[in-house]
Amino acid sequence: MILFDVDGVLTDGSFWRVGEEEVKRFHSRDGVGLVLARRAGLKLGLISGRRSAAVAYRAEELQMHFVRLGSGDKLQALEEALAQERLAASEIAFMGDDLPDLPVLRAVGLSATVADAPLEVRSRVDYVASARGGHGAVRELIERILIAQGRFEELVKTYLE
Repeated sequence: MILFDVDGVLTDGSFWRVGEEEVKRFHSRDGVGLVLARRAGLKLGLISGRRSAAVAYRAEELQMHFVRLGSGDKLQALEEALAQERLAASEIAFMGDDLPDLPVLRAVGLSATVADAPLEVRSRVDYVASARGGHGAVRELIERILIAQGRFEELVKTYLE
């Protein structure tokens, strides 16, 4: 299973307010990467400290298996994901970008962050993407995982047929 923080990972960390509505920008290549992961049979999820209708909609659109928005305790949210999916922490990859993500990053089997994360985070993870948050870092991590599993080329071929 791959879990992601949202702001600063799936987005560049910016958000706009239009009245009471929050607007966020997601990168389409990250979306394709998430579809590839799902096609490969990987479970996907989000753990975010913020509540956002835009994120809830995007999670539904991408058929995420686990979604926790407004989570004040991300480690507790991780425990809920483990229980729901009957997985061990060692079977989880997590990509976060800031200090509130460190407890989860320390607990999982594969920890990752984005290129523009603070040094305090970049220095404590297994993998630092070359892409910034909201600019393809999610896709990059997914591709690396699928390549390591020997499944990436098989998925690419489905687009060529």
